[in-house]
Amino acid sequence: MSFKIPEELKKKMKKYKDQVEWSKELREYVKRKIKEIESKNRLEEVHQILEKTSSVPKGTAWKTVREDRDSH
Repeated sequence: MSFKIPEELKKKMKKYKDQVEWSKELREYVKRKIKEIESKNRLEEVHQILEKTSSVPKGTAWKTVREDRDSH
């Protein structure tokens, strides 16, 4: 894959080529960005599922835990 960058930026990248491995940096950025997008999409899917799920009355979890503890 290749892409174009402004000439000014290209000059700056060349200036620091001894200090930065640009191809590695760009690969890592792409990986992070994809991971970020996939996480956001999964979170949106979970929200959609939760919106379709009916809620339980307030205190149900507390009551269920208490009943389980008392049964032992």
